[in-house]
Amino acid sequence: QVQLVESGGGLVQAGGSLRLSCAASGRSFTSYTMAWFRQAPGKEREFVAAITWSTGSTYYTDSVKGRFAISRDNAKNTVPLQMNSLKPEDTAVYYCAALEGWGQVTASTAYDYWGQGTQVTVSS
Repeated sequence: QVQLVESGGGLVQAGGSLRLSCAASGRSFTSYTMAWFRQAPGKEREFVAAITWSTGSTYYTDSVKGRFAISRDNAKNTVPLQMNSLKPEDTAVYYCAALEGWGQVTASTAYDYWGQGTQVTVSS
């Protein structure tokens, strides 16, 4: 049974940093693409960043390039998302997701598994 559990959310001032983590369990994820999405109140869920577990190749949405960094820890089976220079518009619930293989990584409908989400609030 696949489980994705997010942690690390919270309240931070603009310009600050947070480090989210996604703990993945239930199977081997070496053939998977792992991603972070976010959803702000009244908005659709949007892609943030993705990483292929096997090669470590990464992909980011333009609004977070240079500020966010996705990685994977093979020993701990986690997918961290380091978020720096946070802005109020980064406020959202952040979700971890897993896609077997590689496809339309920016499309939420492509993903097979989802976590429950963690709230990130950036105050101005």
